Formats: sequence, C-alpha cells, structure tokens
Amino acid sequence: MRKLIAAALMTLLPFGAVAQDLSEDEVKQLALEAILENPQIIMDALAILEEQRNEAQALARADLLLRERASLEGDPNAPFIGNADGQAVVVEFFDYNCPYCKRAADNIKALIAADEDVRVVYREWPILGEGSVFAARAALAARAQGKYEEMHWGLMEMRGRAEEASVLALARSIGLDMDQLVADMQSEAVDSHINTSRQLAQSLGFTGTPAFVIGDALVPGAVPLADLQGYIAQARGEG
Repeated sequence: MRKLIAAALMTLLPFGAVAQDLSEDEVKQLALEAILENPQIIMDALAILEEQRNEAQALARADLLLRERASLEGDPNAPFIGNADGQAVVVEFFDYNCPYCKRAADNIKALIAADEDVRVVYREWPILGEGSVFAARAALAARAQGKYEEMHWGLMEMRGRAEEASVLALARSIGLDMDQLVADMQSEAVDSHINTSRQLAQSLGFTGTPAFVIGDALVPGAVPLADLQGYIAQARGEG
C-alpha cells in the first residue's frame, strides 16, 4: 500500500522528474515540504490510487465474466423462465426473504411479458438466515416435479418471512408430493446450485440481493424495469 501511495504521489509532486537524481532522504524531505505547502496532494494521490484500484477490479471482473459466461448463462442446474432460446439473458441472484428481491420480481414479470426474446436465469443465493436456505432448497427441489416456477412466484408473493412452516404450506397448496420434495431438498443438485451461486456472487463482488448480470454489466439492487431494459439493449448492442 505504501509503495502504491508513493507512486501516486510521484505523479503529482513537482520534483518527480528529478527525483531520480536525489537521495532517498532528500526525496522524503522534498515530499514532506510539498505536502505541508499543499495538503490537497494527499487527497489527489488517494484519488489516483482509488482509480487505479477500480480499473484493476473492472478488468478482473471482465475477465471473470468471460471465463464464467457459460456457467452463468447456460448452467443446466440453474432454473430459468422466459424464452429457452432467448438471446438476451438476465442472471439474477436473489433471496426469498429479501424485500428488494420481491420488488424486483414484479419487474422481472413485466420484462418477460414485454420481451419474448428474454431468458431469466435464477441463481438461488440464500443469505438471510435458515428460512431463506429452506425456501431456496424447496424451490430448487420443486424442479423435479415440474413446479419450480409456480413455487418461485408463490414464495416471492408470500407475505411475511419464508420459514419452514410457511414454505411447506405453500408446497402443499400447489400440489407437490411432500415426501419427494423433502427428499429432493437434500439432493446433490440442490447443494451444488447453492454452492455455485455463492461462489459466483463472491467472485463477482456482489454483497447483497438482488444482483443481476446482464451482458457485461454487473447490476446490484432492485433497479427499475426501464433500467433492466436498458441494460438488455446495451447487451444486444455488444453482441
């Protein structure tokens, strides 16, 4: 860190061009004098450092997106809604107990209704307690009975927190075989999906839900429908 700050300072201090002809102690003394005369130099140096760090992180995430594109958009162990062959792909990381995810769910419904070429890939990322984990497992297990989407929307529309009792009550109401559901909740496929979601979210730098990957854009938060459509339009242009 000190070396990075020093490098940033050298780009700003007026004696940077001749510093190579000075001793280390002389450089330090001149730097101190310059900083005392103009404390803003420190703030400018930190701004340069932050910009360099942001650029490095952006490059790293762009490289990660390139490497993980197939896993994000085409993982057969990830449920999706919309057009199975849709060229515009939205990947959503979410938690059933996240109020912002519930808001985003309405936008996703509207997005699918308005654009027949969109596929929304779901990454169950339960981060808000045991109820969230139980709900995610139940939703993923419902896939084996062909009722993931019905279970998903039911959980998103649920009032109050998703907990074991309320999740199981919903499962019964949509006609799921409860014995099979409970068994499938502990399957390797369910474990793998949740673990992969966690690893991808951490690698992409997401810190909460909802979070979206649309083309090369990483989009945190419950963004408005118009913004989602804008990111999709941008992704289509990139394609």
